[in-house]
Amino acid sequence: MTLSRNGTVVALHLYLGHREPMRSVAQAAFVAGHGIQGDRHASANGHGQKRQVLLMDIETLTTHGLQPGQLRENVTTQGIDLAAIPAGSRLALGGTILEITGGCTPCYRMDELRDGLRHQLEERRGILARVVTSGAVRFGDTVQPPMPASAGKGGPV
Repeated sequence: MTLSRNGTVVALHLYLGHREPMRSVAQAAFVAGHGIQGDRHASANGHGQKRQVLLMDIETLTTHGLQPGQLRENVTTQGIDLAAIPAGSRLALGGTILEITGGCTPCYRMDELRDGLRHQLEERRGILARVVTSGAVRFGDTVQPPMPASAGKGGPV
């Protein structure tokens, strides 16, 4: 995987409530400063504003024998190394821009899926982001390489 080429959105999921199954959707409305419309993590306040969206790559899921949505990610991508994107970078996907707020630390729930998975996912659990620009994201949309925080929809870093 690389940071210099486009990736693709291969799955979208909404987290509806604590311990409820993720709901697969063909498209989702991303709301600036709030998150994904209808998602439990949509928040403009406190700690929640840094956790509005969780992105995960299909390559990591496949390596661990997992399916999209199993790690409770909202956006599953293909073809772009999410773990290599530094906090503060901006990522354009579909009609929205996200600001990466950091990596997602694997929690004890990973071991509920499979013993030892939490440890296996260290540094590869996906990345968290906040929504900078409102817009729709659809299955199959392009994920552009990261941009510096000051950029809008400009070119790659």
